[in-house]
Amino acid sequence: MTICRRMLRFEIPDMTGVAGRGESPLEERMEPIIKIEHLDKTFSSKEGEVHALKDVSLDIFKGDIFGIIGMSGAGKSTLVRCLNFLERPTAGNVTVDGRELASLTEKELREARKDIGMIFQHFNLLMQRNVIDNVCFPMEIAGIKKREARQKAMEYLKVVGLEEKARAYPAQLSGGQKQRVAIARVLASDPKILLCDEATSALDPQTTKSILQLLKQINRDYGITIVVITHEMTVVQEICSHVAIIDHGNLVEHGTVEAIFQAPKSREARRLIYQGYERVTEMKGKRCVRIVFSENSSFEPVIGNMVLAFKTPVNILYANTRDLDGVAKGEMILQLPEDEVLGDKMIAYLVGAKLSVEELKDYV
Repeated sequence: MTICRRMLRFEIPDMTGVAGRGESPLEERMEPIIKIEHLDKTFSSKEGEVHALKDVSLDIFKGDIFGIIGMSGAGKSTLVRCLNFLERPTAGNVTVDGRELASLTEKELREARKDIGMIFQHFNLLMQRNVIDNVCFPMEIAGIKKREARQKAMEYLKVVGLEEKARAYPAQLSGGQKQRVAIARVLASDPKILLCDEATSALDPQTTKSILQLLKQINRDYGITIVVITHEMTVVQEICSHVAIIDHGNLVEHGTVEAIFQAPKSREARRLIYQGYERVTEMKGKRCVRIVFSENSSFEPVIGNMVLAFKTPVNILYANTRDLDGVAKGEMILQLPEDEVLGDKMIAYLVGAKLSVEELKDYV
């Protein structure tokens, strides 16, 4: 499939903002809870140097659910490990809650990491300990008294819906239950930030959805800033308010999920968003457009009205509805008439109906 994109002059305005947000003026004045500045990371190997991150700069604000997405090997997991200095950057700065991590002593860095929880793809539970003892483990290390720790652990097991599994061992749990235990264990440390490194990759779609809903609930109820590392656009659309797209160590695009979904600018963003379009590979039109419906236009027969207005049919090559953080967003690819003037009028009609429109040249 070849997609070559030509931007239209009546496309919706860029909403990514300087810091990658569709911010209000008030938000622009806020200090980010995580500030990444010109981050580089290079690994040395027998084959030579691997440049995993290249001049990455990002702001993540308090209370965000921020997605970092890219294909395997893009550098996203390296980036998240640099956020708590499990990997020390080769160059650049990471500032977390006002503290520049590179300037901290090892003792100060260990203290700073207490505010940064992390959950992983493979759960990392202690197999010899039962569920409640797994949740208690970080509190034991922190010196919290056993009775207080167990009481707190039970509270968080209730939050994740697993209080009845307190005495079970990890081997007796499903993948989704193991991840819920891992989340309860992190919550018991009272973090300000939660880093999720491919936390749902080992789970089936239904379990993934339940874990994402749990993370949204935690973000809402506790105000914890969540950074989600994933290679799946569906995860970003389901849970995230903002997203950064990493490709071969480069930050290629960032902004609100809605803005990037409606008008992706980078090749990598388009590739991630257009996943699934391959089902129409045998259909070819000389003039094709992708349209995204707003909340209001989703309930109006815009395409039908346009066909009636111009007395000319169009082909619907692709149609789908996606959930963007709880809001349904419809999208279509239309094949327009070959008459260029008529095609321009149809595009203007669609824009006038408050749809986001982008033209796909030589769409196959």
